[in-house]
Amino acid sequence: MCGIAGIVDFAGGQADTRQALERMQACLRHRGPDDEGIYISELQTPNSELRTPSAHDWVCGLAHTRLAILDLSPAGHQPMSSPDGRYHITFNGEIYNFRTLRKQLEAKGRTFRSETDTEVVLQMYERLGPDCVNEFAGMFAFAIWDELEQTCFLARGPLGVKPLYYSQRGGSIAFASEIRALLKSGLAPARLSAAALRGYLMFGSVQEPETLIEGVHCLPAGHHLMWRQGEVTTQCYWRVEFHDDLFTRDEAVSATRAALEDSVRRHFVSDVPVGIFLSGGIDSTALVALARRTGVKELRTFCISFGDPKLNEGEAAGRTARHFDTEHFDWRLDSTAGKALIKEFLARLDQPSIDGFNTFCVSKHAHDRGAKVVLSGLGGDELFGGYRSFRLVPRLAKLGRWASLAGPLTRSFGCLLEGHMARPQHRRLGRFLAGPPSMARAYGTMRGVFTSNEVENLVRVYLPTDSEHGETMKLEVPAQPTAEDEVSFLEISRYMRNQLLRDSDVMSMAWGLELRVPFVDRKLVETLSRIPAALRLSPGKRLLLEAVPEIPDWVASEPKRGFVFPFEAWIRAEWQDVFARLDSASPVPLQTWYRRWCLFTLENFLDKNGIDAGRLVSPAIHGQ
Repeated sequence: MCGIAGIVDFAGGQADTRQALERMQACLRHRGPDDEGIYISELQTPNSELRTPSAHDWVCGLAHTRLAILDLSPAGHQPMSSPDGRYHITFNGEIYNFRTLRKQLEAKGRTFRSETDTEVVLQMYERLGPDCVNEFAGMFAFAIWDELEQTCFLARGPLGVKPLYYSQRGGSIAFASEIRALLKSGLAPARLSAAALRGYLMFGSVQEPETLIEGVHCLPAGHHLMWRQGEVTTQCYWRVEFHDDLFTRDEAVSATRAALEDSVRRHFVSDVPVGIFLSGGIDSTALVALARRTGVKELRTFCISFGDPKLNEGEAAGRTARHFDTEHFDWRLDSTAGKALIKEFLARLDQPSIDGFNTFCVSKHAHDRGAKVVLSGLGGDELFGGYRSFRLVPRLAKLGRWASLAGPLTRSFGCLLEGHMARPQHRRLGRFLAGPPSMARAYGTMRGVFTSNEVENLVRVYLPTDSEHGETMKLEVPAQPTAEDEVSFLEISRYMRNQLLRDSDVMSMAWGLELRVPFVDRKLVETLSRIPAALRLSPGKRLLLEAVPEIPDWVASEPKRGFVFPFEAWIRAEWQDVFARLDSASPVPLQTWYRRWCLFTLENFLDKNGIDAGRLVSPAIHGQ
């Protein structure tokens, strides 16, 4: 796992390109503390002789910071070049089937100079061009510069595990693993995007392809981009599609089990030890059980526990660790220790979010004990129906359709709820009833943070000259077999991708830790997507439990709690001074920890990056 960055600009500016790349590289050093490199292209004729640049030529610069996981030798140095000097790559991710692909390439006469997956990616692109992305099993974001054709190819993995951001100015393009690198390069102006701000305030995370920086975009998951002579084209090569194939329950269990074992086996491909984040829940326990089943001998597990028995999963995790004989590490975290970490957490945040602090803390826990690679159970809820949304959102959508028959009466009642009810969830319900019913709007009502009207009140603080106003719940849902499949699509493409995966990447890489997610695997998702929702999303994650019967009863029988910190109690007590000024300055009631956290991280993001926008609290609060 690594940090990548690059710039393609007009020829003649190599010195400026190098300086900008060095600034970007410095911002990404935490992602790859083991090695780093920079490549600046040289203009060549087709017979590889250097030539004098003209006004129409372009120069590409690539930067890399390396976290060595596969082939720890200097042979894995990046940016990496093909032997003939035509292709150059900067790569972030892991290709778990790289050895299989390598054998295929060797059978065609190709040779290799390293044992890395990076070199396999480079040669697969040389052989197949953009279609190479469909051959990779893993997580990835990479850029390849073709010196002869003077093209730059960017690609991001099918499910968006690894991020990739880019900015265009004129014909030039700059890209990086994190937004802060683009800001430090000086190539992206520090201006707040109104559209992204609305999406952030609505959902508590920025909705791709937008970012909070105007002119900076996220390459969507499952897309690749080609830059050629100042022009950019993007193309979708994969997205999740659910089907309603004929499966018996036994067939569904068998197919799920085989796909899970295959995914877990792949995710243990590494030249360093691989650990697991272990909670008291089904998903992480399933990973431990499957790791043992697939032959993993030495296994370390990491857990965070709390004094609050309602949130403490430490006892269950410890019991599971003993059951599967893992080397277990439990960190009992309290509000004092948590508060001491806030300042560093804010410094590592790439974009604001209502999540991420939990992953930041458990990643520090694993890093402090020498881990470099860990697995997470992230994605299990989205694939196996673990959230309440799978039951509540279809009901809410149905309620909205029935209520809409009353026409103006329902809309009036909705406006009354939104304007006069105290609880945020009741105000969001009012906004839902006041508009046209749909599954997407029902989902936004459940997953939302602020209502549309509250969003506009906050936008007037941060962007007082912005004149736009309108419904911000604009979610597109392709046709799916069932309402539950629609929810699954939204959970995967919105909540998981825009919040969980993004925060997990940034907060694990903040500690130089590679986080792998076996449930967020293209082959696994393609297998599960064929199983009808009635089986795949049966309550209590029944399909997952039947596919992994090794999960102990004390885990399987427990109600879902999620990896949640006791923020409500901490904010009312020892953290109160941090949030008090924010409460009094907000033009809308905050009330809940996630609303406070939403504005708290936003204020600090604006302040840290010198963004041209208003503030609720000035100077911004820093969590001290």
